Amino acid sequence: MADLTTRYMGLELRNPLIVASCSLVNSVEGVQRCADAGAAAVVLKSLFEEQIEAETREIQKHVWLSGHTEAYDYVRRIGIEAGEQDYLSLLERTKKAVSIPVIASINCITADWWADYARKLEAAGADGVELNIAVLPSDPRHSSNEIEKLYYDIVEGVRKNVTVPIAVKIGPYFTSLASVAEALCARGASALVLFNRFYQLDINIDKLNLVPGYRFSTPEEINVSLRWISLLAGRVKCDLAATTGVHDAPGFIKQLLAGAAAVQICSTLYKHGIGHIAQILSNVEQWMKKHQFESVTQFQGKLSQKESEQPESYERLQYVKALVGIE
Repeated sequence: MADLTTRYMGLELRNPLIVASCSLVNSVEGVQRCADAGAAAVVLKSLFEEQIEAETREIQKHVWLSGHTEAYDYVRRIGIEAGEQDYLSLLERTKKAVSIPVIASINCITADWWADYARKLEAAGADGVELNIAVLPSDPRHSSNEIEKLYYDIVEGVRKNVTVPIAVKIGPYFTSLASVAEALCARGASALVLFNRFYQLDINIDKLNLVPGYRFSTPEEINVSLRWISLLAGRVKCDLAATTGVHDAPGFIKQLLAGAAAVQICSTLYKHGIGHIAQILSNVEQWMKKHQFESVTQFQGKLSQKESEQPESYERLQYVKALVGIE
């Protein structure tokens, strides 16, 4: 029988498959179903900073606070803690129900509250914390240095307050992604999750308004994370997890070959059901048997740039071939 065990952000996992933060894992029952299907770990659905702010504003509507700064701060804190307590309760109940690692997720856009809150997540039993830093660099008034510093401040603040491992889920929109990846690892990230899939929007041309875009990833979206996993594997001093675009065993295997320590899946479970986890893992085992791999560690990173005899093929060579037809 193939050995699928792996290590990710310091955690021993029975296989590299992790269910990404999503509504499928926003309840104890959902997490149990994923664990029973074979998932090695789950990332609980994120607690959103914007969600807490919205709840706080709703409370403030019903309280007269004009001129009372201390009262305003007190009510704001009530709103924050209300969102926190629901999430901490879910985390505690989930940890009692399953034996696999449960990673808490925070979707943050500022460095305001999360350092202190991460300590509460650790106390509630989180095996790790995933910081989903969802900053879309769309404002021309903010430089790349400012945006990068925000990421660093969040990671450093959380790292000082917890002992559990930290993963940082980021998008690909950086001037120098490799430099940022290295800096995040140096500031305390145990793993990087590549890549965050930002909110997709569309336009209704009849009603002339914005509407949600397609919610799920497609298999074609694997290419961006696949390239960067292969470029960074073995070059940054933390683990890499692949996400977005992995829908089946071939995509799963590709990311491991590129150098991923773990693979997070989400969209494919909405399309095919949670039972698809078992199918992916079974197909991975069959592939390993066919290629005579007894363990995942025998082929993890085998096709990363660092291990390649033709490292140029991971960068401009493929572009040149596509452009001028060179074979």
